[in-house]
Amino acid sequence: MNSPAELARHIQHTRIETGLTREQMIAHCEECVTYGFDAAMVAGSWVPLAVDVLKGTGITVASALDFPTVGAMTTAGKAAEAAELVRLGAEQIDIGVQVGWLRSGRFDDFRDDIAAVVKAAGVPIKVMLELPLLTPAEREAAVALSVEAGVAYVKNASSGAVGVATPEDIRFLKERVPAGVKVKASGGIKSYAQAVALLEAGADRLGTSAGVSIVSGEQVAPAVAY
Repeated sequence: MNSPAELARHIQHTRIETGLTREQMIAHCEECVTYGFDAAMVAGSWVPLAVDVLKGTGITVASALDFPTVGAMTTAGKAAEAAELVRLGAEQIDIGVQVGWLRSGRFDDFRDDIAAVVKAAGVPIKVMLELPLLTPAEREAAVALSVEAGVAYVKNASSGAVGVATPEDIRFLKERVPAGVKVKASGGIKSYAQAVALLEAGADRLGTSAGVSIVSGEQVAPAVAY
């Protein structure tokens, strides 16, 4: 990783906290253009605005569902929301998974919940696996079942509230997914050195709300650290 500009192309610039205004969302999208981030990660309600602001820039509009309360939605509700986000213009979707089902041994249900979203959306789906909450055996199952379900990306966690992304977790994921399935690192990514270490460990994308400070050195404190 030779420059901040190269690093920026791997960052999915995230702003999803409660109470954001239209002006703040426009500024968030404009930061994606200014710094050359890979994607603007926004809440579903802001997808149409992000699509409008970023039209013609080549920057992906991404969104998330069943988040931050991961695993709270029904499968049908999650699939319907994914289809709606795509209709509104979302090009990628990060989804919460049914961690409780996995931990209860409901492996088929865990996989089928993800597969329903993959089918309904028709765009790349990234699964937030919440590795810090899982035993070693559950981690292995989570990755294998997600791949079976047809995901485009596996993620170590949904946010820093669950656990800070580590090179060890990224290597764990990278070593277990087949060619064509990518890895996204997420959770408490706040520094340039940390970001580079995660990419060197095998991450294809980084999800962070601290993208501006990471690539510019400016001290910009996000309201919520994703």
